Amino acid sequence: MFIDKARIYVTAGRGGAGCSSFRREKFVPLGGPDGGNGGKGGDVYLVADPHMSTLLDLTYRPHYRAQDGNPGQSANKYGRGAHELVIRLPLGTVVYKNGEAVADLKTPGEKILIAKGGRGGRGNAAFKTSRHTAPRVFEKGEPGEDIILELELKLIADIGLVGFPNAGKSTFLARTSAARPKIADYPFTTLSPNLGVVTMGEKNFVVADIPGLIEGAHEGRGLGDDFLRHIQRTRTLIHIIDIFGFDNKTAYQNYVALNKELSKYSKALAKKPAIIAVNKMDLTGSKEKLLAFKKKLKGKKVFAVSAVSGEGIKEVLIAAFKAVEVSKEEISVFKEGAVKKYVYEPEFSVERIDDVFIISGKKIEKLAAMTDFANYEALVRFDNILKKLGVDKILKEKGITPGCTVKIGEHEYIYED
Repeated sequence: MFIDKARIYVTAGRGGAGCSSFRREKFVPLGGPDGGNGGKGGDVYLVADPHMSTLLDLTYRPHYRAQDGNPGQSANKYGRGAHELVIRLPLGTVVYKNGEAVADLKTPGEKILIAKGGRGGRGNAAFKTSRHTAPRVFEKGEPGEDIILELELKLIADIGLVGFPNAGKSTFLARTSAARPKIADYPFTTLSPNLGVVTMGEKNFVVADIPGLIEGAHEGRGLGDDFLRHIQRTRTLIHIIDIFGFDNKTAYQNYVALNKELSKYSKALAKKPAIIAVNKMDLTGSKEKLLAFKKKLKGKKVFAVSAVSGEGIKEVLIAAFKAVEVSKEEISVFKEGAVKKYVYEPEFSVERIDDVFIISGKKIEKLAAMTDFANYEALVRFDNILKKLGVDKILKEKGITPGCTVKIGEHEYIYED
């Protein structure tokens, strides 16, 4: 089954917790703290795998979670960091995060860090100072990144075959390459894109055949619109036109409608170099219709072919190969010249809903997640940091009173003055 869209849920590993420990050995008085730090959580990477051709596997397994780091131990032993998690994707996969393209995997073996593992929490040995020689405070591990990714596969090909149903695109591909797509004499035979490698001399080119378009495909009618993205990367197009027309329309009317659908889907797609190949010239009456078709194109180059007999195929391929070599265009998912705007916001914000005060902010939420609230020293440290950041002042300005609920991330506590 060909699947070209998927959504996956990725969670990087959490860092290991720090250790709270003291040296307790004979003849070593006042040994001091020796709790080690926790290990780093596992990162999540995306890797382009040339042996994959669909996103089917990811639809069966949409959830991915890297291992957590190991906790620190006594005697200043650091916890072991977790192994990275690798998610393999087919070549041509575009990765979207929050609606924005963040990666385009086009090179075999290309590896991208997509979710960073949390750092390990510090053990109590890291909090030792000249004034506080016996700290019992330690940190929990930092949570790893938790993200949702939208994946969209756009096949990588040099030449794209476009046309209406039953125009002979699959037959053309089978004639010119080793690909063996399903071929029949009824419309909508092709239900998924097909790729074939065409060899001419010492050069090889990849040809993509997509399901036939129908009028209104840009609005979601039929199957063609779902797969037009697979020819966005191609450098040139071959328009396969049925000389006898389709859907009670002439070949010229179908040609105009085809270009209209391409233009409505993507202006860049409509501007690609295009070769016009009129198919089914082996049938009776085709020559008269070809003359009428050429008259309306006003001097444009038209290739008369028969995908069944092979007539004119070589000439079309030569023209297509020349267009591919001349064209340097490569469609990128990243908008060129786009300027990102950075908005500077406060480190935290406080929102009041009745008697509940919600404090949000990346730094404060991470601090809360790494604090062991069952540890009195850790609680005092957390409170002192909030005061230094000015949280206590903002809460009083918002009208907080003893007994009100304060919520930070997943943690809630009762406010006391």
